[in-house]
Amino acid sequence: MFEKEDMHVTCYATVGLISVNLVVFLLFEIFGSNLDTKFMLMHGAMYAPYLPDSREWYRLFTSLFLHFGIRHLLNNMLILYVLGNYLERYLGRIRFLILYFAAGIGANIVSGLLALYHGKVFVSAGASGAIFGVLGGLTWVVLINRGRLEDLTIKKMLILAVLSLYLGFVSSGVDNIAHVSGLLLGFLAAIFLYRRNRSGKRNEYTGGAV
Repeated sequence: MFEKEDMHVTCYATVGLISVNLVVFLLFEIFGSNLDTKFMLMHGAMYAPYLPDSREWYRLFTSLFLHFGIRHLLNNMLILYVLGNYLERYLGRIRFLILYFAAGIGANIVSGLLALYHGKVFVSAGASGAIFGVLGGLTWVVLINRGRLEDLTIKKMLILAVLSLYLGFVSSGVDNIAHVSGLLLGFLAAIFLYRRNRSGKRNEYTGGAV
């Protein structure tokens, strides 16, 4: 378990990601609209046909910082703040960022490939794939720590994962493939990135040393 003072460690990577998302959203509102699909597409939203045709691979990354509307943004940032603060303290900043972007970019790749295969392409944006990766990674960390981590249990994590996926599937305009693939990729990434001490206690927070 964490020592009391460790609970208040500033998770700079999580705070940084949230800050960048908020700044990007604000700038897009000033110079255009986050609800304008054409504007979002012009400024880095994900659109699968543009990847192989125009070689615009940067969209796999830039789309992670774009959100369609304030509700989309706030929902994602709230979840990132809660889950990110847990996972970053156990992985360290660098490993946390590696997992976050690996899951997010990987989720975009999987979603894009399936969209092209089925011929159902659409413009998408949001940090959801990466955030589901954080959820998947945290699930592994809880599991490997005998099913309990601070106030988290494996039962709570599974309920959260199932509920989050369910809400996506019953909502319209949601890239559920990105959610599922992000969750799985985050879980797999954590297997390689997280190192549990032999004593059964957590790794010390190192500030992100790989």
